[in-house]
Amino acid sequence: MTALRRDLAQRPVRRLAQLLAGVVLYAVSIALVVHAGQGSMPWDVLTQGLAHRTGLSFGTITLLTSVVVLLCWWPLRQRPGIGTVANVLVIGLLVDPVLALLDRLSDPLPLPAAIATAALGIVLNGVATGLYVGARLGPGPRDGLMTGLVARTGRSVRLVRTTIEVAVVSVGWLLGGTVGWATLAYALGVGPLAQVFLRLFTVPLDDPAPEPEPTAEPVAA
Repeated sequence: MTALRRDLAQRPVRRLAQLLAGVVLYAVSIALVVHAGQGSMPWDVLTQGLAHRTGLSFGTITLLTSVVVLLCWWPLRQRPGIGTVANVLVIGLLVDPVLALLDRLSDPLPLPAAIATAALGIVLNGVATGLYVGARLGPGPRDGLMTGLVARTGRSVRLVRTTIEVAVVSVGWLLGGTVGWATLAYALGVGPLAQVFLRLFTVPLDDPAPEPEPTAEPVAA
């Protein structure tokens, strides 16, 4: 409770509202890119592969994977925040209903519509990242895993992130996940997008913590 009060000591209404908006939009962005069928975000390739092999829903695998990744924080001495819990629960529980709504559209989408849907999802993911990371209430599980490994190994953010994402994409693809141009577009574009939206949405605090590192985002839920 003391940690919770400390986290919300400043601007609690704006930060909680921004956090909630960010994780909801994050779930929507994942569903848009997956439904487009043009390749998924790196961690979602793994989620698709696991869902394909186990028969569990995309959202269930997202939630379970988040919990497993969160357990990996313990040896890395990472501390979860309210934002971490919200990331796990809201995204994991919301992505299946959003996918169900999108499945009411034509399947497969016409190519121009599929391209537009994937592009919208990537941009929306950048917005969502700026909102929930900018609320400064804790990183998502995958982001914390990456920053924890950076701190423990002394390697660069770029190297650690690239290594993790190449690994999850490779395993996910072997399991049946979808890799395509949107996977590459996300990998190249989300960093600059997140940087722009972090500048817009990062909440100023009286005793500011270090600014969120844009390239530490977003390894999708």
